[in-house]
Amino acid sequence: MAIFADMIREGADFGPGDAEWLHLLVGDWQLIADLAFADLALWFPHPRKGYVALAHVRPSTSHTMFHTDFVGESIRPELEPLVNSAWRSQNIERSTETSIWNADMAMRVEAIPMVRNGRTLAVITTHMDLSSSRMPSRLELTYRQCAYDLLKMATLGLWPDFASPTGSRRGAPRVGDGVLRLDVDGIVQYASPNGVSAFRRLGDGESLEGRSLAEVTTGLLKDRRMVDETLPLVVTGRMPWRTEIESRGVSLSLRAIPLRDATERFGALVLCRDVSELRRREQELVTKDATIREIHHRVKNNLQTVAALLRMQSRRMHSEEGRQGLEQAMRRVSTIALVHETLSQGLAQNVDFDELIDRQFRLSAEVASPSQKVHTEREGIFGELPSDFATPLALVINELVTNAVEHGLQDREGTVRMTARRYKNSAGDDALAVTIEDDGVGLPAGHIAEGLGLQIVRTLVTSELGGTIEWTPREGGGTTVFLEMALIRRH
Repeated sequence: MAIFADMIREGADFGPGDAEWLHLLVGDWQLIADLAFADLALWFPHPRKGYVALAHVRPSTSHTMFHTDFVGESIRPELEPLVNSAWRSQNIERSTETSIWNADMAMRVEAIPMVRNGRTLAVITTHMDLSSSRMPSRLELTYRQCAYDLLKMATLGLWPDFASPTGSRRGAPRVGDGVLRLDVDGIVQYASPNGVSAFRRLGDGESLEGRSLAEVTTGLLKDRRMVDETLPLVVTGRMPWRTEIESRGVSLSLRAIPLRDATERFGALVLCRDVSELRRREQELVTKDATIREIHHRVKNNLQTVAALLRMQSRRMHSEEGRQGLEQAMRRVSTIALVHETLSQGLAQNVDFDELIDRQFRLSAEVASPSQKVHTEREGIFGELPSDFATPLALVINELVTNAVEHGLQDREGTVRMTARRYKNSAGDDALAVTIEDDGVGLPAGHIAEGLGLQIVRTLVTSELGGTIEWTPREGGGTTVFLEMALIRRH
């Protein structure tokens, strides 16, 4: 759609809403192509190239007339007079020749001006195959009449309608799913075979033609307590909206398209689609999502219970070494619980690590320094990280901050600073560098990282995060720990 937008910006003298109206048209014109059994091309005048193709759509109900894409190309000389005539007259123009595009093709070409507020904004050409010698069926004749009615509305600026649904809800009905044509009173004039089948699955065993669609639908939903308030306006074809009905375990999506002329509404199209399987799968996903959320929530609760038990046990310990060991285990369990709490609030593949680590960073420093004043500073952005990085990285940061407070500051006032930086590494992968530094006593000469906490850090960094870690003296006193990893999801 880049050519579409660029061309409009460069050469169009549009009024308010004109560009949006054309975008709405191209967003919905697959409907016209399917009803007309024809390729559609959208043409716009260029100051130097003549008319240029802005967009092209192929029918899904028939074979295409053009296997090559000509979007962005100038119009062929033999087609330009027809398009030019439609642009100036603001009426639908039909070619009298069957080989206007290619001498080897028997096709009928029509040029339909897209008119809004009295101004021609673009021209659509329809290209329909005439090579078949058989008589068209009633379905084909009805579909083509519907396509003509909609295109005629476009010349009056009545279609597309800004009230038409533009959402991306799965299961939006298409022409091939089922088409009903209603008269002005909502009586079914024609129902395609797929449309009849859809209503039969709802429980309607009679022919739809000659019956009021509103009465048919009401009969199917007589046991329903709650009905979508838009349903009456959709099944009578009065408004260009969507709705959904359900009966006997079958869900049917309906979309109405009112048919109008310059003075009044004279009928409507109703597209219908059986979306029972889609809705069943969506419900399964909702159930699975809720189950996973509940699992994370229960894991978090259980871990918090374990942390509380460790805290209680540490208070009963007479050995100072044993008490400290239990307190460290309690902090590690609490860190894992915090990650599961975050995961229970969303099921995205990535985790907003900044929100999670802000709490954890301050908490780690406070718990490790109950009798001293420690300042915490954080710079940079972690951003969204793969969920399988969240737990090990949070544990690593917890251990490093705790170690900085307990051993670096050693019962003195100081600052622990954490910096995060996202970048692309030499392999072109997303990478993360984390620096944690303190202004404490610094590393002793010949220092080698030991102890259970630092062993846990090394194991998590190399095995779980696939990264590297390095301890160095900080300029001006203290210690700097540099952690680096590539953010590649591992399965």
